[in-house]
Amino acid sequence: MPKQFYLLISTLFFTTLSFSQINEDKTGAWYMYFWNTTFKESNFGLQGDVQYRNWNLGGDLEQLLLRGGLTYSPENANIKFTLGYAHITTGDYGDSNETVGESRIYQEALLPQLVGSRFYLTHRFRYEQRWVEEQDMRTRFRYNLFLNVPLNQPTLSKNAVYVALYNELFINGERNIGSGNSVELFDRNRFYAALGYSLKDNLRLQLGYMEQTTNSWSKGQIQLSLHHTL
Repeated sequence: MPKQFYLLISTLFFTTLSFSQINEDKTGAWYMYFWNTTFKESNFGLQGDVQYRNWNLGGDLEQLLLRGGLTYSPENANIKFTLGYAHITTGDYGDSNETVGESRIYQEALLPQLVGSRFYLTHRFRYEQRWVEEQDMRTRFRYNLFLNVPLNQPTLSKNAVYVALYNELFINGERNIGSGNSVELFDRNRFYAALGYSLKDNLRLQLGYMEQTTNSWSKGQIQLSLHHTL
């Protein structure tokens, strides 16, 4: 019992120390490219994204995320399903060059919805199976509500200027992650607001700000993203 108690106290101390080193007042930056395509005369397609996330404006790696999946859109149904895989490299905050690797399989359902003449809502439900280095396999549930509102025209086609908003909630499926360590049921929440511009009918650029909140810290991120339909 004394040995187990010592290990528990040590884990809590070093976890708290690690989180306390994060400067919550220092804005980070995420640079992202999202793409999707549909096979001709088929209900199947592909989608993916590349994200370079920094604890600062550039150079202090938070995460490098590479993700891609196979999509399926049923006939006469306004929904898209995805089965995909992601590889994530996560870096420590500050001067450390230490990284942790993660492999992830995910299943997703995307439900677009038009409210009125120009409120473009999208519901995204995502279920993840995660293999993080030196941790047990665990799962996570995610729900994201997106809203795009064009300002100068009723659609998001070429030359549209629009407001983009989203809020995403993350819930852990398991609390125990191995080696006596655990996580909270609530993983994180992300709230995002941006201004977007449609360069083409199939290509949009967004610049915005996202506030990410966990149980231990809350940090702002500038986000620059390109959204491409091939």
